[in-house]
Amino acid sequence: MAAEPFDQHADIPGTTIFDGKQAMKGYALNKMCYSFNSAENRAEYLRDPEAYFVKYGLADDQKQACRDKNVLAMIAAGGNIYYLAKFAGIYKLSVQDVGAQQTGMTTEQFKEKLKRAGD
Repeated sequence: MAAEPFDQHADIPGTTIFDGKQAMKGYALNKMCYSFNSAENRAEYLRDPEAYFVKYGLADDQKQACRDKNVLAMIAAGGNIYYLAKFAGIYKLSVQDVGAQQTGMTTEQFKEKLKRAGD
């Protein structure tokens, strides 16, 4: 029996699907975040984030999402969570901080939700 075909572009409310279109949209942002593998690049970014945005050719929405440290906005602007984790690390944002942003909760509320889920 053949499996049902899966629609890779099905609408999932509240979810940004990272596909080829998003990858192209987020190329500059993801390239910038990848550069944070280098301590030297992280230091350069922290000295002058605006110049770093220009260096990597970020779009205005990507720049604003970075200024706001808003991971959901970065995802909407084409960011891939694996690269955005490098950005989050610069500001010492934990996985729980990012999860809280994704669910619209405070970090403490999100941590409590995770604890309850383990019961």
